[in-house]
Amino acid sequence: MQNTLRISYWRDVLLTALAPAIWGSTYIVTTQLLPPDRPFTAALIRVLPAGILLLLFTRRLPALRDLGRLIILSGLNIGVFQALLFVAAYRLPGGLAAVLGAIQPLLVMMLVWGIDRRAPRALTLWAALAGVLGMALLLLSPQTVFDPVGIAAALLGATCMATGVWLTRRWKIDLPVMALTGWQLLFGGLILLPAAWLIDAPLPSLTGLQWAAYAWLSLAGALVAYGLWFRGINRLPSVAVASLGLLSPLAAVGLGWIVLSQVMSGTALVGLVIVLASVLVVQRTSLRST
Repeated sequence: MQNTLRISYWRDVLLTALAPAIWGSTYIVTTQLLPPDRPFTAALIRVLPAGILLLLFTRRLPALRDLGRLIILSGLNIGVFQALLFVAAYRLPGGLAAVLGAIQPLLVMMLVWGIDRRAPRALTLWAALAGVLGMALLLLSPQTVFDPVGIAAALLGATCMATGVWLTRRWKIDLPVMALTGWQLLFGGLILLPAAWLIDAPLPSLTGLQWAAYAWLSLAGALVAYGLWFRGINRLPSVAVASLGLLSPLAAVGLGWIVLSQVMSGTALVGLVIVLASVLVVQRTSLRST
């Protein structure tokens, strides 16, 4: 029985890890293929069509008692988070934004500790701190620009995502995971709609490659990735899920190295190993706590 539970746990970890791995492609797709300076439009196109497709497929309505909570989760996990994410991405170097986002596991631990009254294991806490350190070694440089608005957006975005992960598991809304994903993507898209309409410039005529890039962001980056993410939240401890989010910047670094021939220094490689070790330790300690 114990071996079966262990195998099931690690299978859930691997499936959930696919979500941030897919999200890691967002930076290279956005910077290399999409029209520039339209962050909210990109976020809107990413989430709203995917939400509509999922709801057409699942055809499940939420219970009226869950509607308020569902809207809150949609803002935290999708709408507000995506807006803050793109503000940070446009105002900060990607490395600094990723380092600030790496505090998510620590924020989840604080919520679980402070409200659920479940203290984290010391090893889990140290591993999460090591993840932030490793991300800094991997991505920061002496030329990093510290923009106050971008830093605030990155920290608020990390807080939104951490709170959304914790509340999604805590509230357990009575919907299948695909319907839950669809409703959050729909409501999140509606939250993003005014910003995309009022702030961003209209889209130019798109090339076939740009249409394909938007389709990738929506179908893979939202429909598939968020489906796997919310499935993982339902099956894994909140801290374990938040820790897997560190794989997103790692995937982005890997794609930059493979596709753009970006160079990785020895310090960066040390940071990469530390981050991977941090994620693995958090998963193992979370398994022991289940």
